Amino acid sequence: MEDELVKASVDYGDSNIITLEGLEHVRRRPGMYIGKLGDGTHVDDGIYVLLKEVLDNCIDEYRMGAGKNIDVLVKDGHAEVRDFGRGIPLGKMIEAVSIMNTGGKYDSKAFKKSVGLNGVGTKAVNALSSSFVVQSFRDGHARRAEFSCGKLVADSDIQEDTSTDRGTYIYFVPDNTLFTDYVYKEEFIETMLRNYAYLNTGLTINFNGKKILSKNGLLDLLNENMTSEPLYPIVHLYGEDIEVAFTHSDQYGEEYYSFVNGQHTTQGGTHQSAFREAIARTIKEFFNKNQELTDIRNGIIAAVSISVEEPVFESQTKTKLGSRDMSPTSGVSVNKFISDFLKKELDNFLHRNASIAEVMLQKIVDSEKERKAIAGVTKLARERAKKVNLHNKKLRDCRAHYNDLPSKDDAKNTAMEASSIFITEGDSASGSITKSRDVNTQAVFSLRGKPLNSYGLTKKIVYENEEFNLLQAALNIEDGIDNLRYNKVIVATDADVDGMHIRLLLITFFLQFFPDLIKKGHVYILQTPLFRVRNKKETVYCYSDEERLAAIAKLGANPEITRFKGLGEISPDEFKHFIGQNIRLDQVTLKKEDAVQDLLSFYMGKNTSDRQMFIIDNLVVEEDV
Repeated sequence: MEDELVKASVDYGDSNIITLEGLEHVRRRPGMYIGKLGDGTHVDDGIYVLLKEVLDNCIDEYRMGAGKNIDVLVKDGHAEVRDFGRGIPLGKMIEAVSIMNTGGKYDSKAFKKSVGLNGVGTKAVNALSSSFVVQSFRDGHARRAEFSCGKLVADSDIQEDTSTDRGTYIYFVPDNTLFTDYVYKEEFIETMLRNYAYLNTGLTINFNGKKILSKNGLLDLLNENMTSEPLYPIVHLYGEDIEVAFTHSDQYGEEYYSFVNGQHTTQGGTHQSAFREAIARTIKEFFNKNQELTDIRNGIIAAVSISVEEPVFESQTKTKLGSRDMSPTSGVSVNKFISDFLKKELDNFLHRNASIAEVMLQKIVDSEKERKAIAGVTKLARERAKKVNLHNKKLRDCRAHYNDLPSKDDAKNTAMEASSIFITEGDSASGSITKSRDVNTQAVFSLRGKPLNSYGLTKKIVYENEEFNLLQAALNIEDGIDNLRYNKVIVATDADVDGMHIRLLLITFFLQFFPDLIKKGHVYILQTPLFRVRNKKETVYCYSDEERLAAIAKLGANPEITRFKGLGEISPDEFKHFIGQNIRLDQVTLKKEDAVQDLLSFYMGKNTSDRQMFIIDNLVVEEDV
């Protein structure tokens, strides 16, 4: 042991101290700049962050009054973005996209209340792209430069151009050696662009031939995203540097969309916390009753957008605001600014709109009644869950948890982002996953048979049903998803009829009581192979019948074919391949057009005869393999 230590100290010398040139640090440590890499399967994968970084600059131009249109084309793995702003100053164009900590956002006169601050964004896109092109059109002149992996390969220098509108054009192709086999999903991009439009009324974004714009800001956002019926017309208030919109519905929990300087802060931050507290206190003071803030917020669906000078985010990906003040010199806190605005504008609104205030009060009263009705069982359930959590046989926990973010350690942040929990059926399935999982980032929660059908039931059932109560405690979502312990909640069931039923029962549970868990993209279905096709030289795992036929063609005559009927049939040694780097997950999504209540009512309600007829009319019989 001493010899090893001596050898280690001898090996560590001047030659081990490395200085990375140019943008090499971005390529070595991409997680510091764009979060995870990914392949485009998930909305937070790196290829969408690259696009967002380019778009942020275009939005900042618009917010400074330069250009009302942005053209976006995403096709065949490449992206093109053209704005009609002021154009990057030609003499510094190459430096602006290739030298770290270089940019116009340090000058608050040139860019006031922008989201791009650190001189990093476009440089990271350049570094992580196999091909990157920038063109700037300005004052009758233009310049074009081409890069590969952050290194300059061509420069036209400044040329005369009087025929092209001013602005900036960016073309990039994410590096396929980093973003392996990536594919852009248009629906993810469209959601991002719609959020930009909601926050910048008057801006038109042309995306792959489709026009995206908003006339009513956050009012449009809520109208287009709500999956449950509002109890009263959306309250829409706005002033200098702030806009809010909210209503209540009969869904459980709280649902928030928060933004800073046009940036969607998916993990909230100081502004969302301030809004959440201020809106409840303002409503309580208006009614002048001894109401619990949780009862006031239950069922709320709200959006808040503020503009801050020099905002501080808790990571380069800007998903959580850390700023406590509206600007470095104002002396006005974010909390006071939002609170003062709501105390004045919301209080005035409620006085002027008695009918809305009446409906709001009734919703609060109903929430209070339900909470009090289950207070006894809630207390007992919490005590039971607390005792069980000391030695919860159903939960095999992991080390990194999502609600521990952020850390100063980039590796820890990555692990927390990767934290997930598999919800399995039975001991055999949970046993295979438990033995093959990554104990740092993957937890396992084992169900005992089929969970209860919770459709149409009140939240009392969450506390009365031991399994639901323990699952709620394991996820740490009783008071909302702000302290969710795992970024991914993965339903892992057998690929048979019973497994499909359990999936539906769990998704029904989440939709009924914790819809925000699905809306924020935390719920997934684990895909496991249906077949194993192998010969003496090679083994191929197949997730569909098409993949099975392709494997048979590849491996030649008479390969051995195994049909997996349950997760418990897959050995831990095999299972580790399916929940590791190549894990296949289908994200459970929720949109307004999904008509959730109608779907739940039909598939999970008490209309058994209707469902029987539907099954008979749509039954397809396939031959066994």
